[in-house]
Amino acid sequence: MPHRNLLVSDHPTQNHSLLELRNIRKSFGTVVALDGVDFTLNPGEVVALLGDNGAGKSTLIKILSGVQKADSGTMRINGIAVDIRRHTVAKARKMGVETVHQGSALGEKQPLWRNVFIGRHITNRWGFIDVARERSETLDILHGRLGLRGVGIHADAEVKVLSGGERQGLAIGRAMHFQSDIVILDEPTTALSLKEVNKVLDFIGHIKAAGKSCVFISHNLRHAHMASDRFILLDRGKNIGEYRKDELNQDELMHALMDAASRRIEE
Repeated sequence: MPHRNLLVSDHPTQNHSLLELRNIRKSFGTVVALDGVDFTLNPGEVVALLGDNGAGKSTLIKILSGVQKADSGTMRINGIAVDIRRHTVAKARKMGVETVHQGSALGEKQPLWRNVFIGRHITNRWGFIDVARERSETLDILHGRLGLRGVGIHADAEVKVLSGGERQGLAIGRAMHFQSDIVILDEPTTALSLKEVNKVLDFIGHIKAAGKSCVFISHNLRHAHMASDRFILLDRGKNIGEYRKDELNQDELMHALMDAASRRIEE
């Protein structure tokens, strides 16, 4: 199956893209991590960012989330130009970008409400944490947004009562609660059982249902194909293809990535 190169002209031209990255470059010494990468994300869309180890996926999402600075290129979030050399985690969050990392760190012995609001507590007029409100809003996330109503799941429960998939769900619910328009999921299904994977995929559906958008990073093509609307393929820091879900099935997606690996070996 022929791959589709991602020139700038190949990208959707609509003005309502939620996220637009153009010609992003990043090097670490003599190692080129990103070599002119383009990426777009539309409202209510899940886009899978795929590629082998060293393709540039992690570097790209770290730039988007403010963890690392790009050397050059442009970024627009909700139509607003971002200074990529001064972009920070705090600025990314303020612009509605949240990252749910693989095995998101949660306080095992802390109640769920503290985990939801850690670092961003609601305070009352005297400057103290408004525990009652945080408990109430945590219940809204657990029961209303995520549909978690199992025995023992309540605002004061400790994280250890949650399964792996439910923990990922809590992290996703936390990101959505803070009005994030863009949720980055970094390997959210790694090391989970089939049952727990299905829970995480359901939670991704909640993101779309809420009108949010998602960047999905995964080495599991089956999960990526099930969850995503569009796929952007990277190899050695460059765009090598972009496909809509209706353009190829899971096997064809795998072959597109294998073709890239074959071309790399031949070179």
